[in-house]
Amino acid sequence: MNMVNGITSLPPSLITPQGTSDVGRTKSGFGEILSSTIESTNNAQLAGDMAVERLMTGEAKHLHEVMIAVEEADVSLRMLVQMRNKALTAYEEIMRMQI
Repeated sequence: MNMVNGITSLPPSLITPQGTSDVGRTKSGFGEILSSTIESTNNAQLAGDMAVERLMTGEAKHLHEVMIAVEEADVSLRMLVQMRNKALTAYEEIMRMQI
C-alpha cells in the first residue's frame, strides 16, 4: 500500500507570481484618473463651444465638423456622468454594509 506524504510548504515562486509585483502600486490612482477625465471632458466642451462659435461667425465651412465636435463633447459628458453614478452607487453600497 502507498503511503501518503505530508503537505509541504509552497516555494516562494508560487506564492508571488512573476509580473504581479507592481499590483497595488500604480502610478495613477483613481483620483488622478477622475481628474484627467474631468479635464478632458472640459476640453471637449470648450472645443464644442468654439466650433459652434466659429459656425455662427461664418469661420466654419462645414457643419459636420461642428456637429462632430459637439457630439464628442456630449459623449464625454455622458461618460463622466456615468462614472459619477457608478462611484455614487458603490459608495452607497459600501455605506449599507454592516460591520
